[in-house]
This record gives sequence, C-alpha cells and structure tokens, in this order.
Amino acid sequence: MKTNQVTKIVLTALFAAMAFVATYIIRVPTVGTNGYVNIGDTIVLLSAWMIGGVYGGLAAGIGSALSDFSAGYGMYVPGTFVIKFLMAVAAYIVFNSLRKATVHKIIGYAISGVLAEVIMVFGYFLYESTLLGYGLGAVLSVVSNLIQAGTCLVLGYILIGILEGAKVTVLIRKYV
Repeated sequence: MKTNQVTKIVLTALFAAMAFVATYIIRVPTVGTNGYVNIGDTIVLLSAWMIGGVYGGLAAGIGSALSDFSAGYGMYVPGTFVIKFLMAVAAYIVFNSLRKATVHKIIGYAISGVLAEVIMVFGYFLYESTLLGYGLGAVLSVVSNLIQAGTCLVLGYILIGILEGAKVTVLIRKYV
C-alpha cells in the first residue's frame, strides 16, 4: 500500500471520529420525528473541503451513522450514511469545479456548503416521510434541519478559515 493511500485512510478515520463526536455531543430532538439536531454537518463539510471525494464521503457517512447507532437512533443509520456521504461528495465536486473555474475559494465554500445542506434537508425529508413513515412529522422536521444547516454552515466557514490561516488545509491537501 502506498504512503498516500495510508494517509488518506488515516485522515478518513480521523474525520470520521470527529464527525462522530460533533454529531454525538449535542443532540436536540426535532419536532415531528424521532430525529435530532446536531453540529456534525460542520465536520461533514470539512471532510468534503479537506479530504474530498470518496474518502471525505466515507468519513462523513461513517462518523455520522456511528453516532446515530451509538445514540440509539438505529432507524436513522442507513439514511444518515447515504445522506452524509452524498453531502460530502457533492460539496467536494462543486468546490473543486468552482476552483478550477477560478472562482474564489470563499465563494466555492459557500456554494458547495449550501448545496450540501440542501441535500441534507431534502434527504432527511424524503427518508423520514417515505421510509420511516413520519408523513407530516417529516414536514415539521424540515425547520429543525434548516436550523442545523445554517448553524453548521456558519461553523464550517469559521473552522475552514481558521484551518486555512494555520496552513492545516495546505498540509492535509498535500497528501490527498
């Protein structure tokens, strides 16, 4: 196994652990469903922006899904894994595309982050209304998910700014 692959795997595990902790430490029950609001999407966004691709998606999906499982929200595990994976991969693709088009990275973070959070809100609405059968409850949980999305976007922007200022993003991107 090449050093680069080992580094990607280690970073994936590190970001999965951070996603787990960020999702697990603050859990506010949502209105209408048996879900909860958390700050884990902050790390989902950082996984997309710093690791990217499948590895960033796996970090986001695994960490978030393990948190659901550990917190007793087993019915959310499959949906969470897929939604968080898609969020990170979509944010990565959009961010990279915008950067290649020479769009300033702050705009890239904003657009890709908003897209990721739209995927989260819509994804949980679909999952809760169809597979979990919450119906109207799923509509009510959209408000909670929008609050989570906005909070995590702001936290993600703050953290990526701090990490870029400390040159951490340059170091990580060197290996991925």
